[in-house]
Amino acid sequence: MLVKVLQPGSASRRARTIVREVLQQVGLPGDDIDTAELIVAELAANAEKHARPPYELRVFSLDGIPTWCEIVDGDPDLHEISLILNLLHSVKEIGLPLLSENGRGLLLAHRLSHGRCQTYPAITLTTATPGKAVAFALPTLSGDRLIFPPLPELAELHRWSTK
Repeated sequence: MLVKVLQPGSASRRARTIVREVLQQVGLPGDDIDTAELIVAELAANAEKHARPPYELRVFSLDGIPTWCEIVDGDPDLHEISLILNLLHSVKEIGLPLLSENGRGLLLAHRLSHGRCQTYPAITLTTATPGKAVAFALPTLSGDRLIFPPLPELAELHRWSTK
């Protein structure tokens, strides 16, 4: 698991750079990298706009292949994000007027990740406090995308958070 702290004011830009570097290292095509960059930028911008620090980018890998990416923030409230993602998972087509106030970034993440976008409780590794993760499956060379992230053991998260 790669963990990077994202500073307020530049979280989106830094997240894009990190995801681009990680995916270039495994040789993904440029279009797939661009898609992942767009998703992570939207999620990081949402975190800065609607949540509180700390902001963290985490990239999970299986057998050295990046497969899942999450933006973690210091706000444990999942309610609104869960409602929007559940709505997006339950309908085939959704019009933007329905998401005129909130959720367009999540709509974009949901569509570009082929529905492999979700939120769940998380612990920030920098402060060891409750927060939430909004995550998506990364594109892979095989074209397969995970449905759920390869979550590390809780002991591993505790070890990270106490460093």
